[in-house]
Amino acid sequence: MDLDAVADELYALPPADFTAARDERAKDARTAGDRELAERIRRLRRPTHAAWASNLLVRRQPAEAEQVLRLGAALRQAHQDLDGGLLRKLSAQQRQVITALARLARDLTTRAGQPIGEGAQREVEETLRAVLADPDAGREWVRGRLTKPLTAPTGFALVTGVDRSTPPTSRRGERASGSRVADLDAARSRRRERQEQERRREQEEQERRRAQQEKRREQRELRARAHREAEDAERHLRAREQELSAAEDEQDRSDRRKHQARQRLADLRKQLKEAEGEQREADEAVREARTRVRNADRAVRAARRRATDATARTKQLADRAEPPTV
Repeated sequence: MDLDAVADELYALPPADFTAARDERAKDARTAGDRELAERIRRLRRPTHAAWASNLLVRRQPAEAEQVLRLGAALRQAHQDLDGGLLRKLSAQQRQVITALARLARDLTTRAGQPIGEGAQREVEETLRAVLADPDAGREWVRGRLTKPLTAPTGFALVTGVDRSTPPTSRRGERASGSRVADLDAARSRRRERQEQERRREQEEQERRRAQQEKRREQRELRARAHREAEDAERHLRAREQELSAAEDEQDRSDRRKHQARQRLADLRKQLKEAEGEQREADEAVREARTRVRNADRAVRAARRRATDATARTKQLADRAEPPTV
């Protein structure tokens, strides 16, 4: 038994069956003498219905899961390259994939006898968006061991429907009255207009990049804060689980003592019952002995009387037979 094999088994189960199966595996590991493995198994958290549906999708449809990972890599690269045309093309594809796979995940849970609702299906869609946006989320998702839905980072905008405009083409100025001066003035005006448009575009691009950097910085801070909170929660969880393990060990010892005391009580009751039987037999023997003593005593008294009577008669007969002395 190892943790990966147990986790693969548990996270394939519906959430309603997870806790009992986890506790049974932890008990098996503890019985086998591997307390560390038992504790690690007991620390596995039960998945939400949306997380279970996402895990089921990965396990039952590995080809579709691989397609999502490839699409996510392509989207992130197009986003990094600021390739608007490719982003629009991939955006349409990713919307179709998310909708289809979320519906497929819901169908899989129905076939498994534990259908999810619309809210859980939306959480599956959000998990798929996170997988497309974040490679770390993709690696976590494809293991099939999620305990809760994933959330897409706010700093990653997949694509919008707005195309990046190109500089307007210069309008060919008409010569006014064939004047060369007017042509030169129009050319200068168009050049200044193009330069101004280019400057505005560069400024907008810089502002957009600064906004993206700020969002990424905020996201990093949020992740760091969440990571710290998760570590604090994990430490708190480990402490509570250690208390639970100690309480379970104490319960096991108490159960053994209770069993031993119950067995001892049963033995004593058996001995008491046997002693009571022996006492009844002894009482009966005493009664019988007393009866025999009384009978023997009566027989002795009767024999004594008979002996006394016989002695008296013998003496009387002897007295009668002896002649008188002259």
